[in-house]
Amino acid sequence: MTSASRVAPDRVRRRAGWPVLYGVGVLAAVTAAALSALSVAESLTATGLPDPGPVTNYGLPAVRAAGEIAAVTAVGSFLFAAFLVPPQKNQVLDADGYRALRVGTVASGIWAVCAMLMVALTVSDVSGQPLAAHLNPLEIWSVAGLVDVAGAWRWTAVFAVVVTLASIPVLRWSWTPVLWAASLATLLPLALTGHSSSGGAHDLATNSLVIHLIAGALWAGGLLALLVHALRGGGHADLAARRFSAVALWCFVAMALSGVVNALTRIALVDLLTSRYGWLVLAKVTALVALGFLGWAQRRRGVAALRKDAGDRAALVRLALVEAVVFGLTFGVAVALGRTPPPPPRDLDLSVPAVEIGYDLAGPPTLGRVLFDWRFDLLFGTAALVLAGGYLLGVRRLRRRGDAWPTGRLVAWLLGCLVLLAATSSGIGRYMPAMFSMHMVGHMLLSMLAPILLVLGAPVTLALRALPAAGRDEPPGPREWLLAALHSRVSRVLTNPFVATALFVVGFYGLYFSGLFDAVVDSHGAHLAMNLHFLLSGYLFYWVVIGVDPTPRPIPPLAKLGVVFASLPLHAFFGVVLMGMSTVLGADFYRSLKLDWHTDLLGDQKLGGGIAWAAGEVPLVIVLVALFVQWRRSDQRTATRLDRAAERDDDADLAAYNAMLAEMARRDRAGN
Repeated sequence: MTSASRVAPDRVRRRAGWPVLYGVGVLAAVTAAALSALSVAESLTATGLPDPGPVTNYGLPAVRAAGEIAAVTAVGSFLFAAFLVPPQKNQVLDADGYRALRVGTVASGIWAVCAMLMVALTVSDVSGQPLAAHLNPLEIWSVAGLVDVAGAWRWTAVFAVVVTLASIPVLRWSWTPVLWAASLATLLPLALTGHSSSGGAHDLATNSLVIHLIAGALWAGGLLALLVHALRGGGHADLAARRFSAVALWCFVAMALSGVVNALTRIALVDLLTSRYGWLVLAKVTALVALGFLGWAQRRRGVAALRKDAGDRAALVRLALVEAVVFGLTFGVAVALGRTPPPPPRDLDLSVPAVEIGYDLAGPPTLGRVLFDWRFDLLFGTAALVLAGGYLLGVRRLRRRGDAWPTGRLVAWLLGCLVLLAATSSGIGRYMPAMFSMHMVGHMLLSMLAPILLVLGAPVTLALRALPAAGRDEPPGPREWLLAALHSRVSRVLTNPFVATALFVVGFYGLYFSGLFDAVVDSHGAHLAMNLHFLLSGYLFYWVVIGVDPTPRPIPPLAKLGVVFASLPLHAFFGVVLMGMSTVLGADFYRSLKLDWHTDLLGDQKLGGGIAWAAGEVPLVIVLVALFVQWRRSDQRTATRLDRAAERDDDADLAAYNAMLAEMARRDRAGN
């Protein structure tokens, strides 16, 4: 056999996955275009716009479906390189991880191109003019800012280009989790637009769509990456299949629950069988059930066959190919669903608050309404429950094997999760979008109280003790990933006291005094971003100053105390400035809600400033107590260490000290 004949099969195997990926993309595009064609006339009638022509009518759903397949392929490929196959010992990607990374690069580039085309197609669709009238890139870029959906596609294109360019020089494993997270971020602009971002209950619809898109991208993308890997004959197939199987199970649960919530906010049950939108919903549900069955069969056959014989991939490939086809059809149906107008709501008399923030308010906030008028936040509320449940499972694992875990840490963590839940899902969270004072209450809870309690729970220490360590010849797992994140350069930068303090403090002034709050106060997505920033920046700051968990940049207790006293007064000053302002922040939006019981906007803002000014007292007391306890325990540990050292060397240090004193006394007597 010649050298060329030996190389040819390897080259064919390396390229084996591309026809499958292209085929799934084409299948999704054709399905989306065909189903969307059935509702073109209905959509034009509902919007009252002229027909933009067949290029837009068929090209828009086809390009979007193909682009979304590229997007999930990028997500799955970066996921595969980061977590499903191990890198080399020196943290450089091995051949399998590197090939998955390159697939992610190409897929991100295709996603960027599709997003750019979608900007022009969306402008054509919204304006009712043929696509040829919008081929000037400069005109498209400027007009896109006037259309929410086109603007979202513009941001998607920018994010996808950044991910594509950033992934090109990557060779080391440490950057693949960052690329994976960034590829997921490219999906977020789309989650905040479309049917789910308008009308009644759009807060629930948007939050459920975010969960649905992320879970779907992880499931579909991970499956395609695993299928390509199996077709190429890559190594660690058993490990990759087992890890992905666990991810796919949770993604199926998340997709099913979020899909039900999203559908119920857009369509009544009685309309499922009497409208084209309802038929597409049922088709998507059927596809999801089929995918769930195929995933179950994959766990029982494909993964089981790999465990018995690492070379037997036939069952895995067969089932994965069927799943890929169903996913292609599902994405096509989902795009067509987004192009089809839902049935008109049966309750046409929506109030202004229901249209603007997604729900009605019963009246001014009272103690009873704040405590009992709940509206569950699908993102932060779910996060609070998941964090509490995961922590309890970790403690349970420790105690089952006979290890102790301090009760105080457990209580602190659960209280932190409770504060997070209450701040976003109780009456506080319900009134946050409509009143500046309630917004400030939520802000203080999320940035000043919940992070302190969560940090005192020492979740990283618990995870490091509860997660199993990989053996010498075993691939790295979650414990090793966590250690790598702790020792990464990014962690060292973020835990620098100056950086952590700047992120914590500057966010207050930058958000409210730069005009940014006025610009985004009417956006549900912006409120989600604000809440996330409050929570993460607060957690980072308090992790540095009172964290029980180890940090990449440990600082002495006295320095921690200095950081606290240098930063917290700035919060008090922030509240004083708010109380003294004569300009109302977000005035146009708050007035647009037309709440007859909320007319004194300036007084409400002064109240919010007073809340910000007073809110620093309780956290300051907790921080000082925590620092005192940590300082005392540090001294006790030092004393214990010295006592043990003295026992080992028979008090050699004390004997030397006594000998020094005796020598000094002898010299004094000799001198006299």
